[in-house]
Amino acid sequence: MKKKQGALFIFVALLITAHLLLLSDAFGLDVKRTTLPNGLLVLHVERHNLPIVMATLLVKASPLHETPDKAGLANLTAELLTEGTKKRTSNEISEEIEFIGASLETSTDDDFTTITLSVLKKDVEKGFELLSDVLLNPTFPEEEIKRSKEVLKGSLRQSEEDPSFLASRAFKKAVFGDLPYGRLVRGSIETVDAIRKGDIEKFYGLFYRPNNAILAVVGDISDAELTGLIDRFLSEWKPAEIPQGVTVQKGKHEKKTVLIDRDLTQANILLGHEGISRNNPDYYAVSVMNYILGGGGFSSRLMETVRDELGLAYDIHSLFQPDKYAGLFEVGVQTKNASANMVISEALKQIGRIRSEPVSDQELDDAKAYMTGSFPRRLETNRKIADFVAGVEFYGLGDDYVEKYPRYIKAVTKDDVLRAARKYLDPENYVLVVVAKQSEAKVEAQGPK
Repeated sequence: MKKKQGALFIFVALLITAHLLLLSDAFGLDVKRTTLPNGLLVLHVERHNLPIVMATLLVKASPLHETPDKAGLANLTAELLTEGTKKRTSNEISEEIEFIGASLETSTDDDFTTITLSVLKKDVEKGFELLSDVLLNPTFPEEEIKRSKEVLKGSLRQSEEDPSFLASRAFKKAVFGDLPYGRLVRGSIETVDAIRKGDIEKFYGLFYRPNNAILAVVGDISDAELTGLIDRFLSEWKPAEIPQGVTVQKGKHEKKTVLIDRDLTQANILLGHEGISRNNPDYYAVSVMNYILGGGGFSSRLMETVRDELGLAYDIHSLFQPDKYAGLFEVGVQTKNASANMVISEALKQIGRIRSEPVSDQELDDAKAYMTGSFPRRLETNRKIADFVAGVEFYGLGDDYVEKYPRYIKAVTKDDVLRAARKYLDPENYVLVVVAKQSEAKVEAQGPK
C-alpha cells in the first residue's frame, strides 16, 4: 500500500512539475514582430523542441465583406485557393503536400480567413513555395468551382437533417437578421448557386493583399531563415487599397420565439440574445460569470440544476461567442419533448438568479482557478500558438496579452460578476429557438415570430 501511495505521490509531483514548466514556457512567449514594405505583418515565435514549422496566414476576408445575395463567397474563395494555380492542378497540389507529409488548409469564420501550413523543418522551403503558390497564383478553374459548389450544396442539404444545425441557423438569423453574423459562413444553397467565377476573382483581388493579412510562424526556424523564405516567396505579393467591410452595429434585444416542427424525441433548444465583442473591456468579468452560470461543465449552475437535480438533460451549457463587432450569448440543451418547458423555465431562473445575487466565494475561486490554470493549454502546441498570436493581433488584445490574461481573470470580483450579469444577460428579451415535435413539446410562442 505504501509503495502505491509513493508511486501516486511521484506521479502527482511529476504532473505538477510538468504543469509549472508549461506555465513558465507559455507565459514566457517571445513574439517577434516585423512589418514588411508591402504591409504584411509577420509574427515569429522560435521553438526548437520539435523539427516542425507551423504557419497561420490570417486574411481579413470574411462574410463581413460579401453581399447577402452572394453569401458564402468568402468561404468558397478560400476553399478554391488549393484547387488549382498557374503552376499546378488541384491533384498536383494535393500530391506534393502529401509527398512531404505536410498539410495545407484553408478555413473561413465570421471575421477572417486562414491559410495554415504544417511542415517538417527539412521541407520548410517546399512548404513555403506551395503556400505562396496557392496564395499568389490561384486560377479558380471553372470545373473546380462547379465541383466545390456541388459539394457545398450537398453538405447544406445534408445539414437540413440535423436538428442542432436547424436550431443554430435559426438562432443566428433571429438575433442578427440580415447582418453578416446572422448568416451561415457557408451561405445557402441559393446564394452559393448565384456565385460566379468573376465574383470569386474580384473578391480575391480586393481582399487577398499583404496589407490586409497577418502571418504567424512558429517552430524550428530562425529569424534569418524565415526572412529568407519570405523574401523568396512572398516579396512579390502586392498591396492595394482595401474596401471597407460591414460594421455590425449593436442591436436591441427583442423577445422572439422560433418553433421548428420535426418528428423528434428530443427537443433541441437555444435561448439567448446578442452578446459582446471580443474587445469589450468586460470580457473577463463576463467570462468568469458565464463559467459559473453554464460554461464550467459539471461545475456550472445549469448542469447542477438541470442535469444533477432535475435529471432533465445529459448536457446543458451557456456560452458567449465574441466576434470582432458583436457576439452571441446562448444557452443550449437537448431534452425530452415533454420537459422542454421545464428546462426553459429553469434556464431563465438561473439567469435571473445570477443577475440578482452575488456568486459565492467558492464559485468565484473555482472559476478563476480553472480559467487561469487551463489557459496554457491554448499554447501547448505550435499550431495553437500560431493561431493564438494571429488572433491576438487581429482582435487588438495587446503584445502582452499572454502575461496579462491571468491578471485580468484574477482581478474579477463578485461585484464584477454581478454587474456583468445584470448588464449582459436579459431574461426578459431573448430569442428562443426550439426544434422538436411541437405537439409534444407544446412550447408557447412569445413575441413576434
